[in-house]
Amino acid sequence: MAVDDVDLVIFDCDGVLIDSEVISARVLIATLAEYGVTIDARYVATHFLGRAFPSVPHAIERDFALSLPDDVEPAYRAALTQVFGAELRAIPHAEALLRGMTVPWCVATSSNRARATASLSTVGFIDLVGDRLFTGDMVTHGKPAPDLFLLAAERMGADPARCLVIEDSPTGVAAARAAGMRVWHFGGGSHLADFDARGLDVDRHLSCLGAFHDGARP
Repeated sequence: MAVDDVDLVIFDCDGVLIDSEVISARVLIATLAEYGVTIDARYVATHFLGRAFPSVPHAIERDFALSLPDDVEPAYRAALTQVFGAELRAIPHAEALLRGMTVPWCVATSSNRARATASLSTVGFIDLVGDRLFTGDMVTHGKPAPDLFLLAAERMGADPARCLVIEDSPTGVAAARAAGMRVWHFGGGSHLADFDARGLDVDRHLSCLGAFHDGARP
């Protein structure tokens, strides 16, 4: 990869370094079914891919006129932790790529610190990533707002215009564009084997930025 004009590579985590999105979608679908909400993988990919969990109750309330109880998130996270422990794997060749990087790099994920740390530990990446991990709970506005990527660039001492983001989701692509960064779409996760995320409307995610900066939640 030509990186002569890149000072920092920012990797998303889920779906880019760890093959987690299919598992997360399956567990979320099963968890919501216990609360009487029926969704499918397409719905998950369209509304939640690349986003933090708070986007879930907002979408369900909007689309199903149903307010989820507060115990949905802990129930989902508990189930996900159990399944991750048994099934989570790294994206093929991700470790070799990271170890062979000759340009500074970091990870910026919508996941909170606890989940990201647990996930990276499960696949053996946590020591490799070290303190180069930036998580959704470090900023007020998550993706598709640019805040997380801008924070990563600031902490790593890089000009956003000279950053390259590797993302799998339209939400993440929109966040990178909003941050003024170059972005490459990664389609190697198993969740994209039969689903082309590039067909989703990135501009729709970009159009949401005004609401973020007006204080609205996703």
